[in-house]
Amino acid sequence: METCEKCGVRAEIVPDYYRYMPATPHIDVIEGIPFIQIRQVPLDNLFNRFIKRFFDIILVVPAIIILSPLLVITAILVKITSPGPIIFKQERLGLNKESFYMYKFRSMKVHDTEGEKFQWTTKDDHRKTRFGSFIRKTSIDELPQFFNILKGEMSLIGPRPERPPLVDKFREEVPKYMIKHHVRPGMTGWAQVNGYRGNTSIFKRIEHDIYYVENWRLSLDIVIFFRTLFNLFRDKNAY
Repeated sequence: METCEKCGVRAEIVPDYYRYMPATPHIDVIEGIPFIQIRQVPLDNLFNRFIKRFFDIILVVPAIIILSPLLVITAILVKITSPGPIIFKQERLGLNKESFYMYKFRSMKVHDTEGEKFQWTTKDDHRKTRFGSFIRKTSIDELPQFFNILKGEMSLIGPRPERPPLVDKFREEVPKYMIKHHVRPGMTGWAQVNGYRGNTSIFKRIEHDIYYVENWRLSLDIVIFFRTLFNLFRDKNAY
C-alpha cells in the first residue's frame, strides 16, 4: 500500500471476508478501531427508533379513544357468546428475543394450549367460536395489541411475533429466521400486506421480514399502514 501511494497508483483490496457476509455490511469506528457490522439495521439508530416510537404513539392513543365503543362491545359479545376469559394472552418473542404476553380478544373455545402449542389456526378450525370467526376475519381480535404497543412490547408495524416453541422450531428450519428479532414485532407488517399471513409460506414471510428489517424507513411504515387498512376486509388469509 505504501509503495502504491508513493507511486501515485490507486490501490484496491479484495477482502476475503466478504464471502462470509450474509448481507450488506456497515462499518462503525469506535475509538479509532473499525468494526464491521455484517447486517445494517436502520432501527439501531437512536433517532430512527424515536421517530418510529413517536409514530406509534400518535396513532395508537387516538385509535384507542375512537375505537373504545367497539372495544367495549366486542368484550361484551365475547363474554356472552362463549364461556371463558375475554382476553386471550399468549407468550411471544419480541425484540432481542425477549418474551412478552401478546393480547387478543378470545376467538376460540377454551382449550389445552400445551397440547396445541405447535398448531396454527386453519381456515375451518373447529376451535373457533361463531363470533370468534367474525372478529378474526375482520382483525378486530387484534385490537387489544394496542396496549402491547403502549407498553413498548410491540410496534404498530413490524414482523409478526411468534410463540417460543415455534421460534425454536423455525430457527433450525428457516435460514435467517432470527433476524426478525432485531426490531420490535408489529400488529401488521410487510409480509402480511403482501399476502403472507396465517397458514402461508414461512420462507416467503421471513424473506419479507428481513427486507423490512434491513430497509426500514418511515415512508415504508406509512405504506404498510394504508395497505393494511385497504386489505382489512379483503384478506383471504384472515381466519
